[in-house]
Amino acid sequence: MITMTESLTLYFDGPCYFCAAEMRRLESWDRLGKLKFIDIAEEGFDPAPLGKDLAALNRELHGWTSSGECLVGIDSMIAAYTLVNRGWMVAPLRVRPLRPVFRLLYRSFADNRQRISSMLGLKPVATCSSGTCSVDRNPFWK
Repeated sequence: MITMTESLTLYFDGPCYFCAAEMRRLESWDRLGKLKFIDIAEEGFDPAPLGKDLAALNRELHGWTSSGECLVGIDSMIAAYTLVNRGWMVAPLRVRPLRPVFRLLYRSFADNRQRISSMLGLKPVATCSSGTCSVDRNPFWK
């Protein structure tokens, strides 16, 4: 797992409302600059140096620590929240007997995130460049 001396680069799906909103929230909490955000949907993004294909990156959130460790799904979320001193918010994800259930729930949500956004009337609203993301606020979240 990640140490507080490391940093983390998160590779996320910018057109996904939930994904972009979560990255924006993490960015707002990142007072020490521990997180970097890469929108995999941006023109010119090349996954080849990561050793992953775009489909894999699109399936689940991926993060790479500054020490080179790849974290996927809930592990990347635990690391990100820990680095912004909000680890308590994801504490249940750390409970070993519950991790398989949380992984399954995460994958199910990730697989259906666009459909869920549509059902809730949420539109893709992320604009990201230079590692900074901007998400228009939807009244649903206010």
